[in-house]
Amino acid sequence: MTAPRRHESDFLSTEEGVLADAFLRQGHVIVPVADLAALRRLREAMAGFAAEHLGVSTPGDAGAFMDAIHGLVAPERLNALRLKVIDGVNRLSWARRCYFELARPALEIIVGNELAMQRRLNLSIQLPGDHSSLLPVHADVWDGDSPFEVVAWLPLVDCRRSKSMYLLPPPQGAAWEARMAEFDGHSTEDLFRAIEPEVVWLDVPFGHMLLSSQNLMHGNRVNRENETRWSMNCRFKSLFSPYAEKRLGEFFEPISMRPATRIGLGYRLPGGFVE
Repeated sequence: MTAPRRHESDFLSTEEGVLADAFLRQGHVIVPVADLAALRRLREAMAGFAAEHLGVSTPGDAGAFMDAIHGLVAPERLNALRLKVIDGVNRLSWARRCYFELARPALEIIVGNELAMQRRLNLSIQLPGDHSSLLPVHADVWDGDSPFEVVAWLPLVDCRRSKSMYLLPPPQGAAWEARMAEFDGHSTEDLFRAIEPEVVWLDVPFGHMLLSSQNLMHGNRVNRENETRWSMNCRFKSLFSPYAEKRLGEFFEPISMRPATRIGLGYRLPGGFVE
């Protein structure tokens, strides 16, 4: 499979072109967040919600607290903690705007500047050795997502090796998708074992963000590190690109519609004309 290429008439700057070409080639990019102080504020708020739920003092070091949360919560109580934290975050009036601004420069190069954003932020927590928080290999487009969507995946702690996630690069993904009929009647574990030699494990340190195409196969495995993974994710797409099962107004909402678009959408030709 040949990677898509930018059109010769693309008026991107040199810096923008480098990022765009990397995304076209790899299906993903890892970039520094646009505002590290804002990310720290978001993480501290989440650590506060977690501490409240667990009945412990607000931590002085949010990152260290999150890395070691497995010492305070058992796997069977993890989902209650996760729901407490993400519900608290989604009630914060500034949280979604903050999340968008962290990724905004890269999103506007890769997706565009008239965007729709997922209405709720998501949170994943994966304890060391926990088999109950696994994400089997899949591509989001197989489950009703639009191929025009990009997911912004934000680690709240350093994520590496099995504490992170894996993806299958576009050329290898296309080759395996062409053979998907061979896996009829088999499990997702069988599919993972087949692609395992070709997957890429992502190293995404705190302060960075992964932007990834929804078309890539990806997932996670049991966290074999001695720290807990905390990561958020949220989907973005160009406002007027095609939607799939996740619709505008239900799953997505506009966040950066431009004035000319608003005027155009509201305009109606006057009546009385005869062609």
